[in-house]
Amino acid sequence: MKLHSTVIFVKDIEKTKKFYTQYLGFEIEHDFGKNVILKSGLSIWEILPEHIINKELLTTKEVNRFELYFETDDIEAIFNDLEKAGVHFLHKIHEEAWGQRTFRFFDPDKHLIEIGETLEVFVKNMSQKGLTESQISKKTGIPTETVCNLLDKSKPSNNN
Repeated sequence: MKLHSTVIFVKDIEKTKKFYTQYLGFEIEHDFGKNVILKSGLSIWEILPEHIINKELLTTKEVNRFELYFETDDIEAIFNDLEKAGVHFLHKIHEEAWGQRTFRFFDPDKHLIEIGETLEVFVKNMSQKGLTESQISKKTGIPTETVCNLLDKSKPSNNN
C-alpha cells in the first residue's frame, strides 16, 4: 500500500478548482467533474449531499483539522499574488522560531494552508545575515553537515 494523494472535501468544486489552479498555480492531472486530481498529488472532491462522507464530515461546524503545507523559493511573489486575490490570511509572512519564513491562509472551504520557504532558501538567508554554519544548525535543528552542504549547493559554480 502507498499513499496516492491528499484529499480535501469541498462545497464548490469550481470555486476551489479555480483557487488551486489560478491562484496557487497547480495543474490539473484529471478532472472527473466532482473529483479533481491535481498534478501536485492533492485531490479535491465535491461530495454530494447523499454521500456517506457528507453526513459525518461536511455537516460539522469544526474546521482546520489539518493543514496543507507547501514550500517555495519565492515566498514574496506567492504571498503578493494571494493578497491581490483577496485571500483570507491567518497571518502574513513572518519568521518562525527556527528561521524559516512562512504565511498561512484559508482556501474557500476554510482549509488551512501554509506556505514556507524551502530549506535551501531559509538556510541561505540566515547565512547572508551573517550566521555561521554552527549558529544556523543550532537555530534550525538542522545538522551542521547538512547546513554546510546546503550552503555549498547555493554557491554559484566557477566551472565554465
